[in-house]
Amino acid sequence: MNVDIILTFMRKIERQMNQAIRERRNWSGSNTMVMVDHNDKARVYLHGNLIAEVCNDFVAIFDGGWQSVTTKSRLNALLDEFRPHVGVVQKNWNWFIVAHNKYFPFISGSLV
Repeated sequence: MNVDIILTFMRKIERQMNQAIRERRNWSGSNTMVMVDHNDKARVYLHGNLIAEVCNDFVAIFDGGWQSVTTKSRLNALLDEFRPHVGVVQKNWNWFIVAHNKYFPFISGSLV
């Protein structure tokens, strides 16, 4: 499969994921799922593993046990939408949270 096609497909999934979170509705596409509870907390799952919780007051990010390119891509798409000053990067096989140009070790469950 062409890399451009894969990237376009992933971006579409991430746009749909973010739209479901914004609208606080359940959604599933390919390997990604958004589930919203009665308190309007949106939980995002990748391959059945929790990777994020989005509330009005916070976003919690998790690696779901897999620090994969896809997990990082989903998290960064979500953060770009809901916490634009925060991102997840990788350096020398280690993940970091970047917030306001400062780097912090990635800890699964971090509130951003």
